[in-house]
Amino acid sequence: MPSIFRANALAGAAMMSLLAATAAGAVPTGKPEPWQMDFQPAVTPVMENIEDFHRLLLYIITAISLFVLALLLWIMVRYNRRANPTPSRTAHNTTLEVMWTIVPVIILVIIAIPSFKLLYYEADMPKPDLTIKAIGKQWFWSYEYPKTNFTFDSLGLSEGDAMKRHEPRLLGVDNVIVVPINKVVEVVTTGADVIHSWAVPAFGVKMDAVPGRLNTTWFKATQLGTFYGQCSELCGARHAFMPIEVKVVNQGDFATWLAGAKKKFAAIQTDTRVAALTK
Repeated sequence: MPSIFRANALAGAAMMSLLAATAAGAVPTGKPEPWQMDFQPAVTPVMENIEDFHRLLLYIITAISLFVLALLLWIMVRYNRRANPTPSRTAHNTTLEVMWTIVPVIILVIIAIPSFKLLYYEADMPKPDLTIKAIGKQWFWSYEYPKTNFTFDSLGLSEGDAMKRHEPRLLGVDNVIVVPINKVVEVVTTGADVIHSWAVPAFGVKMDAVPGRLNTTWFKATQLGTFYGQCSELCGARHAFMPIEVKVVNQGDFATWLAGAKKKFAAIQTDTRVAALTK
């Protein structure tokens, strides 16, 4: 049956080549694309490490699946009633039992070592250059830039507004988060009502926003562009309308945006307070 093994190996190699070619030719767009087969292209070191780990798992899973498939085909051909009319009465094989115990343990260790390293890397946040607080609400996000002392709400665009602004449906927002390139951004998440989850796939970031609790995560975007995410926790009736939009710009553009945002959102907050006092 060597031909069966060879055929399965060739099929596996072809599939892995296709996935590798898809990933290699991917250009960061910051959002899911039609007929996309793999992750969104990574734009942070964390996501690059996640992709590497995923690739390792894909090789292992493919190898195991092809091996099991080959064994099944071999058994079907070699030990069917016609080819083997007198079946073996063997009920015990110490070598096989030791192998099918030890080999899975070795595979799990091979998986565990990079898994623990990845978890540690995600949790070990470098010294942040910028801190953003993301507050999940029903059903939109509010953001605070604590060091610059301003807050703003970020609501999903209607379909009409999304078309006018050339934003993707259900992903565009009215007020985007702006961050500088190649800077460590700390994201502090919490919830104002129910549990939400702040997630941006291209950054490799997903952190629950829990009422009464502060969770932290981080990212360091290494490419300019606009990147999208969504609430990834089933938080209520309008869960599908809690998009996240992050714009990565150079340091000069970020300073310009920051100066304008301070004036814009400070004025909005002042108007809101005045309206509340005059009710």
